[in-house]
Amino acid sequence: MALGMSLWSAAPAAAHNSLTGSVPADGARLAEAPTRIELRFLARLDPNTTKITVTGPDNVPASRGTPTINGSRVSVPFVPGGAGLYIVEYEVASADGHPIDGEVRFTMTTGTPADPSPSPVAASPTPAPADPTAAGSSAPPAAQPAADTDNGTSAWFWGVGALTVLAALVAVLLLRRRPRPTD
Repeated sequence: MALGMSLWSAAPAAAHNSLTGSVPADGARLAEAPTRIELRFLARLDPNTTKITVTGPDNVPASRGTPTINGSRVSVPFVPGGAGLYIVEYEVASADGHPIDGEVRFTMTTGTPADPSPSPVAASPTPAPADPTAAGSSAPPAAQPAADTDNGTSAWFWGVGALTVLAALVAVLLLRRRPRPTD
């Protein structure tokens, strides 16, 4: 019974979307700029509620054009500027409508003067290209680790499940060891 109740209470959290990876990876240091930035999520994205912004050093916008959504992936054209920290901020909706937001950070170790004129971007349901990582990152895409930025949601879910199973086993053992009434 306790197992069923704990799994039932965790069910709404399972409906929440989360970031499963990115190119470039969160925390990456790149000598060459990618042409696109890609974010991968647990669930399908809605073009009407997906928002992506990319800013570079001195808070200069670093994307131009329209993001493309392909199922649970979104990519946005990247406009590199100066060397320094770049922040990709995202907001997506979960299946239950709950907004999920977060960010991915990476550092460009070399750069060019930033162009202050990039325009803000809005999501589009256009399919993404087959390989958004084809152009210049500091390592081949296979060597670049995917970011695990679900903010501990998955680990929390599995931890609660493991504790619930353990509690159920302890309860069964205690009930079996209890002395039985004699007639």
